[in-house]
Amino acid sequence: MCVCGCVWRGVCVVFCWGLLLSDGGGQWGNGFFPFFDSIEWFPLMNMLTRESTYHYCNLCFCFFLVPLKISFRLSLPADQPVDMMNIKAFTLVSAVERELLMGDKERINIECVECCGRDLYVGTNDCFVYHFLLEERPVPAGPATFTATKQLHRHLGFKKPVNELRAASALNRLLVLCDNSISLVNMLNLEPVPSGARIKGAATFALNENPVSGDPFCVEVCIISVKRRTIQMFLVYEDRVQIVKEVSTSEQPLAVAVDGHFLCLALTTQYIIHNYSTGVSQDLFPYCSEERPPIVKRIGRQEFLLAGPGGLGMFATVAGISQRAPVHWSENVIGAAVSFPYVIALDDEFITVHSMLDQQQKQTLPFKEGHILQDFEGRVIVATSKGVYILAPLPLEKQIQDLLASRRVEEALVLAKGARRNIPKDKFQVMYRRILQQAGFIQFAQLQFLEAKELFRSGQLDVRELISLYPFLLPTSSSFTRSHPPLHEYADLNQLTQGDQEKMAKCKRFLMSYLNEVRSTEVANGYKEDIDTALLKLYAEADHDSLLDLLVTENFCLLTDSAAWLEKHKKYFALGLLYHYNNQDAAAVQLWVNIVNGDVQDSTRSDLYEYIVDFLTYCLDEELVWAYADWVLQKSEEKEEYHTHLAVLYLEEVLQQRASTSGKGAEASETQAKLRRLLQKSDLYRVHFLLERLRGAGLPMESAILHGKLGEHEKALHILVHELRDFAAAEDYCLWCSEGRDPPHRQHLFHTLLAIYLRAGPAAHELAVAAVDLLNHHATEFDAAQVLQMLPDTWSVQLLCPFLMGAMRDSVHARRTMQVALGLARSENLIYTYDKMKLKGSSIRLSDKKLCQICQNPFCEPVFVRYPNGGLVHTHCAASRHTNPSSSSPGTRT
Repeated sequence: MCVCGCVWRGVCVVFCWGLLLSDGGGQWGNGFFPFFDSIEWFPLMNMLTRESTYHYCNLCFCFFLVPLKISFRLSLPADQPVDMMNIKAFTLVSAVERELLMGDKERINIECVECCGRDLYVGTNDCFVYHFLLEERPVPAGPATFTATKQLHRHLGFKKPVNELRAASALNRLLVLCDNSISLVNMLNLEPVPSGARIKGAATFALNENPVSGDPFCVEVCIISVKRRTIQMFLVYEDRVQIVKEVSTSEQPLAVAVDGHFLCLALTTQYIIHNYSTGVSQDLFPYCSEERPPIVKRIGRQEFLLAGPGGLGMFATVAGISQRAPVHWSENVIGAAVSFPYVIALDDEFITVHSMLDQQQKQTLPFKEGHILQDFEGRVIVATSKGVYILAPLPLEKQIQDLLASRRVEEALVLAKGARRNIPKDKFQVMYRRILQQAGFIQFAQLQFLEAKELFRSGQLDVRELISLYPFLLPTSSSFTRSHPPLHEYADLNQLTQGDQEKMAKCKRFLMSYLNEVRSTEVANGYKEDIDTALLKLYAEADHDSLLDLLVTENFCLLTDSAAWLEKHKKYFALGLLYHYNNQDAAAVQLWVNIVNGDVQDSTRSDLYEYIVDFLTYCLDEELVWAYADWVLQKSEEKEEYHTHLAVLYLEEVLQQRASTSGKGAEASETQAKLRRLLQKSDLYRVHFLLERLRGAGLPMESAILHGKLGEHEKALHILVHELRDFAAAEDYCLWCSEGRDPPHRQHLFHTLLAIYLRAGPAAHELAVAAVDLLNHHATEFDAAQVLQMLPDTWSVQLLCPFLMGAMRDSVHARRTMQVALGLARSENLIYTYDKMKLKGSSIRLSDKKLCQICQNPFCEPVFVRYPNGGLVHTHCAASRHTNPSSSSPGTRT
């Protein structure tokens, strides 16, 4: 059974010629037929067909050989289309009308044609050769038109038809085969050469287009001699001919083509390759010449096109292998030609066009009564017996664009690759890159993102072409304008997706992935700002984790566009990173502080406060650190390391300023004040560590504060009194050290300070004055009785009058306050005593018929609880309920 379902009785071997390639690359044996080495193909086919019959499936292009006991099976891929036509590659254009050639002579028929540049020659059945001049008129984006102007015609002097014409332009000679004789005539005036040189006994002939003689003033001609089984090689000069080789064949040759020393011959029953220099022959494959005439045509250097069995156009090299899969012709092909990348075949009713690149049929043109099809240096000519026509090719670029317009991407790319040989390298590269880019956008529009990405890369797409499809992604400062003519038909992504949000999301995810891949490659050179800014916008819009990764690594995001976009999408933390990357740390920290303070909402980092602290810790901008140091401590007072670190920073700054000789005294005192305030207000720094750092630093005030933090108040006050002699500071010390503490603690501090003042010493008088001031200004902070015992006997009452008056006033105030409190307590006690007696004055009768108003059970013991409203309950019920049983509100008293 064939892959299409056809059944032939007795079929054992199936070869799917049309399906041999998997990649369209033209390497036979590397696709669906891996078990066939291409070098062994023609001998294998020769063996298979020598004793077998074959059939051909017109539906799926399969070739059947029977009845061998070998079985192979191929499957047609589900996505492999069989019908690949509807490409307009050629247009049939009339070149020589019947009237121009023969007028009203009905019996004149065209037998052969030859074209060399603008010169067109036609041979007829009445032995005339006609010379025309072809004028080609190009048409933009369409096939050219042709006009033929008759130059002259000449009778050759025979009564037989002109069988073949071949031009040898290097010699200015036209070789004419008529009546088994090849004559040489002048190409311009069609006069025979004066010498009368000719080759006799020729049935047909071919020119060697890859000559081996090396003589530029001759052409090499191979003839099939009328002598049986004989091939002859000649050198033809301007006015003479010379035979150089005669080759005998095993069968009568019917057709021949030449390439160098190699002859490709169609014998009676098979095709062969023969090297006439070495005499070595290689069989290709069998062929039955009785069923249809053979076709042998040279299509390129060391490669031939042959009419194979079953209507197959077979390719063969001089090595006897096939590097391309066959093309499927009709059974009645009578001529073939090549106009790269197409193989053209002629039968009784049609001209068919196949691609040499993927072996698919691309075009069919109706053409009846045709009997000549030849190509001449890329120009394809067909003829009936009455007229000559030219297959004018549509420009390859137009064909490719037509394929792209119909979304046939693979065919367009295959055709574009094949056009390489016919287009100058620089022009081809420009054209091919553009075709790849167009194909990429077609795949992109079909959401085939992997294919699109590869095409964009191969085509070196300016990635801004892709970004511009997405509204607002390109920066406002971008100077990009789309390619003209455009690479696609879409205004933007909304039009491409028809508003489908799911498709739009997929397209955005693809662009994110693609931009991330190309941003660090050469593709991004010259417009990295556009790429990174677009990527940032996509990340922010999609709430993608990679947004932060982008901003903390090297990037080229434009600040103005990016900042506005991040703010629009409320990505304030990311905006701070953007500011930091652009050396705007103050703006970054302020924005982060606003997030922590709740002024703006952004939940990107739950540990943003700690992030800010770390940022400031390693920040080199000291002014920025000082500006936010207080905020850091006020916002979170639990982290000892930050307090200690900040204190050390302050200390180092103070020491540096003190050591400086640049006169920054004001700045030093301000920093020192911040240090003292921190030491006083914070309880979280490491006191012993800082005391060690202060040792020998000459900062007694700070040392006193630290001793106070350790509870060493006497040491602290001693420093303030005896080292600094700052009595006001000593009084302030007593006040701040006792903030939030009980009165006895404060009293203890003031008594300690007073004791230091009253100790004898070198400055006894100064300290005595300080003690008097202390007593007179803070009389209420002292125990007067204890103070009077401490004072010297020599001090007068008048000196201590303010202290004594304050102490008396405080004592009287305290005594009176106590008396008032005692009276209030007695009054409240009297009220409660009256209520108790009132309640005891009424009797309560309790019997086993009384029920608890909570649990509704009788009383078993004479113990109960009575509520003010008279309700009686069990003691355990009252303990668990604590509410008045007659209401939902709790009882006030029992």
